[in-house]
Amino acid sequence: MARPPLLPLSPEIRASLFHFTVYSTSGAGAAYLGVWMAGHGISSGEIGIVNAAPVLVLLALNLFVGRLADKASDWRQMIILLAIVAGVAPLGFFVLTGFVGALLVWTLVAAPSGAITPILDAATLRMTERNGTSFGSIRGWGTLGSMAATAATGVIVGRLGAEAFVPTLLVFALTRAALSLQLPRFRAPERVPTVSAPRPVTPPIPRERLKLWFVLPIVAFALVQATHAILNGFAALVWINQGVPQGVVGLLLATSPAAEAVVMFFWRRMGLRVSARQMILASCIATAVRWAAVALGPPVPVLFVLQAMHCVTFAVGYLGVVHFIANWTREDVAAEMQSFSYVLQQGASVVGLSLFGWLAGPFGALAFFASALLGIIGVVCVLVSLRLNPPRAAQAAMPLPQT
Repeated sequence: MARPPLLPLSPEIRASLFHFTVYSTSGAGAAYLGVWMAGHGISSGEIGIVNAAPVLVLLALNLFVGRLADKASDWRQMIILLAIVAGVAPLGFFVLTGFVGALLVWTLVAAPSGAITPILDAATLRMTERNGTSFGSIRGWGTLGSMAATAATGVIVGRLGAEAFVPTLLVFALTRAALSLQLPRFRAPERVPTVSAPRPVTPPIPRERLKLWFVLPIVAFALVQATHAILNGFAALVWINQGVPQGVVGLLLATSPAAEAVVMFFWRRMGLRVSARQMILASCIATAVRWAAVALGPPVPVLFVLQAMHCVTFAVGYLGVVHFIANWTREDVAAEMQSFSYVLQQGASVVGLSLFGWLAGPFGALAFFASALLGIIGVVCVLVSLRLNPPRAAQAAMPLPQT
């Protein structure tokens, strides 16, 4: 007999509760980890290393972790394990405060947290497709949770000082670990085969992941994601140097996730008849337009419009790539292939940040033309993929993302 859930709620609500917490530690850390480390005598160069270390760990381990998750009886087992490791890790900050300690502890917090994302995407998407519910509506709670965690940390640190950051981080991490225990079973119950049962139609075999038409759209969105990493790393600095007030910069940065959340929650209700690769293509085109316009140093009202384009450059592209991978891979490699996409995104982000940092010094805002170029390259990648393997007409006309 299956164990009853800890919370008597639908699988979608239980998944949404966990999604609300899944990005809480990264949301808090992105804004205030550096402040806390600086207060403990850690230099800016060392802070950069601490922030980069989890990315390097994820690049090395994500595919392996995804493969292990696929081999388990359900993906929730690996999600719970990762959430518990990341949940207790902040305790180390109470003991280790120097550079080496911060490097070790933050890696144990951020790397497992990051590894959860592709597994959770694969698991949630399979569940919602089976139940006829909306993946985007569940994923949207992750965006809201990240925004709430960042805002709450800001209020707490503002009132109690930088030392309140670690206890706040610990509460977020332990809450996420606790909510992971109530996650539903994501995989469908195994069916007993019968002689008369029709043979199910399965997506292509795993070797499809090696084909150029399959890899190119994933690469395209990885390039788009690199531009979002550049936004997080440099946009505020560039805008302040252009004379945009700091308070307005904060509102500009908040506009992006707000627009993203709107699309996540309402995409299914829009009923647009587009394929997954067409969604990725739209994301790449919007990326080229968005960053070319930013490079020209537009006035603040235009910047708000460009920030709202995040709903296309990220949300539409993200939904497209997640569905594209799911449509063309079998369930037994679902988490591994979502992890493959995530590895490409992280790798592209590292390279993009490095190159932009080199360009931003001499060129300032004009360096955003490099981000626009990444969008154009993404457009070419998707168009080549569509040429090599056009989407099936019947699928392309469906209101939900297909090939």
